[in-house]
Amino acid sequence: MQVFNSLEEINSIENTALALGSFDGVHLGHQELIKKTVSAAKDRGLKSGVFTFSNHPKNVILGEDSVKNILYKKEKEEIIASLGIDYLFDVPFTRDVMTLPKDRYIEELLLNKCKAKLIACGFNHRFGFKAEGDTKFLEAYAEEKDYETIVMAPFTVDGNVVSSTLIRTLIASGRVDKCPQYMGRYYAINGEVVVGNRLGRKIGFPTSNLMIDFSMVTPPNGVYVTYCTYNGKRYPGVTNVGVKPTVGKQDGESGEGANERNFERAKNVETHIFDFDSELYGKTITVEFLRKLRDEVKFDSISDLSEQIVRDCREARKYHEEKYK
Repeated sequence: MQVFNSLEEINSIENTALALGSFDGVHLGHQELIKKTVSAAKDRGLKSGVFTFSNHPKNVILGEDSVKNILYKKEKEEIIASLGIDYLFDVPFTRDVMTLPKDRYIEELLLNKCKAKLIACGFNHRFGFKAEGDTKFLEAYAEEKDYETIVMAPFTVDGNVVSSTLIRTLIASGRVDKCPQYMGRYYAINGEVVVGNRLGRKIGFPTSNLMIDFSMVTPPNGVYVTYCTYNGKRYPGVTNVGVKPTVGKQDGESGEGANERNFERAKNVETHIFDFDSELYGKTITVEFLRKLRDEVKFDSISDLSEQIVRDCREARKYHEEKYK
């Protein structure tokens, strides 16, 4: 798959069947649209393409990062590539793009730049200045500009329309166990393991710590059954998301105000991998969230915390064992 990260990079390409959308979660609905586009491209002797934006349009329009990412850029590319797409146009949504009238948006970006001969999108796709373009206009304009259209009906699972908004809501509310039925995979985060306070190792539960990436949608504070993938191998484990209230203030901080100011900064992901004793500091890992066990709470003592961790590990191990009997 050839990836174009700006409009200026797009050149010397063949005619395309082009799927439009945010594809910010590449969920099952997105995957179905991409599969239809790939199939249509093969039938017509075209290259298959996905046209999307590397940043969420709403964040540019509102001037703030109100919409969080579900996938990292690399993951997004890998999933789209696995579906057989030839070209990925993953370009920035800019003020210039935002103010393009709907007809110029189609003609300049999709037909001229991306050489679209067929354009596919979901039933609720909007585009152009003030989102004035919709599927009806896309279909009507096709008669004048001689391109084909595919408008996909709502993709539902158990009566729910699959959408990135639904998936963000599930993650942000801790219902991570529901994600696979809409995404086709577990919600996951990744990053480099950083040095923590080493308390886990002292009390018999060594952990690998990841700092929260606040551009990503994040599960609420709590304890989760997880998988950790390192060096291509997947390990069962249990993960705490939060601020570790039982441990107290961060090093160098003092006073109630300092704790409030550093609440978000102190939030991290702390994973205990079962039956694993290798050092992971500085290594990159991926943590998949299977199920939430409980909320994060403050215990009266480190001893009480340790006892609860034993119970959490026991429950997480049981979940892993029963899931793969």
